[in-house]
Amino acid sequence: MKEIEQDFEKTAMRVSTVSIAANFVLTVFKLLAGVIAHSGAMISDAIHSASDVFSTIVVIIGIRISRKASDKDHPYGHERLECVAAIVLATILAFTGLGIGYTALGKIVGGDYAGLAVPGRLALVAAVVSILVKEAMYQYTKICAKRIDSSALMADAWHHRSDALSSVGALIGIGGARLGFPILDPVASVVICVFIEKAAYEIFMDAVDKMVDKACDEETEHALIQCAMDQEGVLGVDLLHTRVFGNKIYVDIEIRADGEETLRQAHAIAERVHDSIEKNFPKVKHIMVHVNPG
Repeated sequence: MKEIEQDFEKTAMRVSTVSIAANFVLTVFKLLAGVIAHSGAMISDAIHSASDVFSTIVVIIGIRISRKASDKDHPYGHERLECVAAIVLATILAFTGLGIGYTALGKIVGGDYAGLAVPGRLALVAAVVSILVKEAMYQYTKICAKRIDSSALMADAWHHRSDALSSVGALIGIGGARLGFPILDPVASVVICVFIEKAAYEIFMDAVDKMVDKACDEETEHALIQCAMDQEGVLGVDLLHTRVFGNKIYVDIEIRADGEETLRQAHAIAERVHDSIEKNFPKVKHIMVHVNPG
């Protein structure tokens, strides 16, 4: 178990460090390209990348705190603090998107389309580079997040994907503006806003589900029941309650055994169920087994 925890933190820190470095370079490049090429869409995209740097720092803090061992004030551990980090990240993402959308709508409603600057070619180059880099970061972070089952890291992966999609919107808008439709540059910023808000909502809801003791999926619960039933002395499973706690699972199970068994025999059956579930389901952190007479 200790090795699993160490691998979790090591992987999360490595991915987060790569993410911060890549986003910082992209932010500077896109901001310069947006200013030099007179593209509001690219400047909006740069702001989005800048928010990625800050959000990844939030992820690092959340993961480090969530890995702390149980203590007197937190006997069940600190895993939920990773969900708190994901919620903070989603909030940052949502406000970033709203700010971009508000600025872009102001230009559209203003009606002075002839006065809008036509973006330069550098903005197009920046958009293409951003799409390629952010999609690569999304795939890399998603694979690592799934391997260590980190909701905060998965939220950061979707942040990369939303940035890649927003860059696609920027590319279309900038290209359209260069073809003689300058209004498409701020329209692209509005599209970016929509993608950002969608990602923020999905991240927020996933974190909330893990904060409010949502049950495991049916497939996992069926596997837990089957695991218990496979143990010698178990006649049936009367009740199973599960709850997701951060990236861990808590299990309360009531098994049925022969009512003529002695207390020691019943306890041995419960131990077998406990040990088998703990061995076969690494995500299960705590198991409570109750034995009912059959």
